[in-house]
Amino acid sequence: MELPGLAFAVWILICFYAPVDGYPSGKVREACTSMIPCHGSSPQLSPEHTITVNGTEFKPGDNIEVHLSGPDFEGFFIQARDAENLDSPAVGSFMLVDQRLSQLLTCGRTKNSAVSHTSKAKKKYIKVYWIAPGDGPKHVQFLATVVKKYKTFWVKIPGPIVSQPNTPSPTTPLHTTPEAISTSHLVSYLSKPFNASGCGSMKFCVRNPSNCDPESASCFFLSFQHEKSSVFIEMSGPSEGYLAFALSHDQWMGGDDAYLCINEDHSVHVSTAYLKGQSPPVLDSENSLEDVSWRLVDGVLQCSFRRSIRLPAYKGRFNLDASYYIFLADGETSEGGLIHKHSRQPLITNGIYNVTGLPQDIGGSRSPRLIKAHGALMFVAWITTVSIGVIVARFFKPVWSHSFLFGKEMWFQVHRMLMLTTVMLTSISFLLPFIYRGGWSPQAGFHPYLGCTVMALTIFQPLMAGFRPSRHAPRRQLFNWIHWSTGTTARILAVVTMFLGMDLPALDLPDPWDTYTMIGFVAWHVGIEVLLEIHSYCLIRKVEVIEDDRVQILQSLSSAEAEGRLFNQIVLTIYVCGNIVFLIAFLAAINQI
Repeated sequence: MELPGLAFAVWILICFYAPVDGYPSGKVREACTSMIPCHGSSPQLSPEHTITVNGTEFKPGDNIEVHLSGPDFEGFFIQARDAENLDSPAVGSFMLVDQRLSQLLTCGRTKNSAVSHTSKAKKKYIKVYWIAPGDGPKHVQFLATVVKKYKTFWVKIPGPIVSQPNTPSPTTPLHTTPEAISTSHLVSYLSKPFNASGCGSMKFCVRNPSNCDPESASCFFLSFQHEKSSVFIEMSGPSEGYLAFALSHDQWMGGDDAYLCINEDHSVHVSTAYLKGQSPPVLDSENSLEDVSWRLVDGVLQCSFRRSIRLPAYKGRFNLDASYYIFLADGETSEGGLIHKHSRQPLITNGIYNVTGLPQDIGGSRSPRLIKAHGALMFVAWITTVSIGVIVARFFKPVWSHSFLFGKEMWFQVHRMLMLTTVMLTSISFLLPFIYRGGWSPQAGFHPYLGCTVMALTIFQPLMAGFRPSRHAPRRQLFNWIHWSTGTTARILAVVTMFLGMDLPALDLPDPWDTYTMIGFVAWHVGIEVLLEIHSYCLIRKVEVIEDDRVQILQSLSSAEAEGRLFNQIVLTIYVCGNIVFLIAFLAAINQI
């Protein structure tokens, strides 16, 4: 049985303006009609507390002993109502037994017609007396709302029914179970997981990974099904804390219409919220939502609810017949259902969509395109072009010293081309996060600071190379050391910066895969350099031990050079192929997020 329209509207108004701390003093007259505390969450199912009485019949003026008992609870609210019309006002009056634990309230025109707590001190048992009125209904049922803690409560727990003597059976079924009492806030339990049937044909779906099965333990799923003047919404995903989606006018958090399914002590409540900037959402009353259901099995949280397309009476609720970016996020909760900031970037659709329009089956990305491009270009620059350029300059100077390209030694031209490519890729990549963020991001930790240092060193290297002394100039040795140390510092800092960047929320590569792969690349590069160093040393020692005539020495030198050239070229080929494999792995991971 639903609340009368006027009473429901009054309750909504009260919930929006009542203090968010609840009613620890028990002065809950505002909840006289609905018996629902304005705590901004859904009531629980399957009550843990019971109401008992010492009789089944009453006459006007009789005293009925009423008991409320169960596990520890902080607050309660007891009334007696016409059992054939539970939305009617409270009937009769109460008399207290222990004024330290309970107090009398007046609901409507009937004095002392309800009982509530005096403080939030924990209690297990309450006893009061109900005094039957002279003009009472034929059948009276006792109801209780019990608050275990702020967001854990049960509404209108049905108690025993007492009747006047010799009264006929009621003309309508009496409410004797919690499921029989229906308000717009009661929730139900989903008996089975959601499925993707109808996605793209009957309902609008967002899935991550694309085309995943919502019955899977790794699938984030959100669907909207247009039904006349309302939309039925399903949301599921692997989360022990909360799932949330938001409708936004842009791809930035703030000024958004959000909906959260929050796990609190293995029970789920659904709330709405209006997001303001980067601040944590302040949960609203969820009165705009109907037919709330949930399921929590094996770490997968699922909830569903219905919402009217237009809700002009609710501030912060967007009209569902317009187009928006859709955010889908998950995160952790602490005791009491307090939600924490999501630990990774939310899934964001690539464009704006009207969920009541043509049904579609789409995906999204947890990393913005500009950030993806930033990561991809940095990987190309510092995994391929820099690394190969360093190997060429260090070990191919004697091998390609007699080969020329565009009038210069080949090793130098290849080295210069690769390094200039690195400068170009790094410069472009460096600008992309600033374009995306619109400025500096203070939430990125040390990554941007190290990135700026690497960028400065990257620019400094070619500028310094432009003032390189001639080969036999006195300062050439000093230049070589500065050039080598600057480049080596830049490479080391670049690797550290990439390690930090891979775990940032905007580019959250799979963990620990990303760390192990980057460690593998570093070991691969160091191993190749060590191998080439050992080979160069052995080759030099081989030439030095030759003690024959000059012709034999020249022949041995030619043979050693040929051997060294072949070995280096084979190792370089293997190294380039290995770097390409690492690069493809990173780029594939970036494309999947």
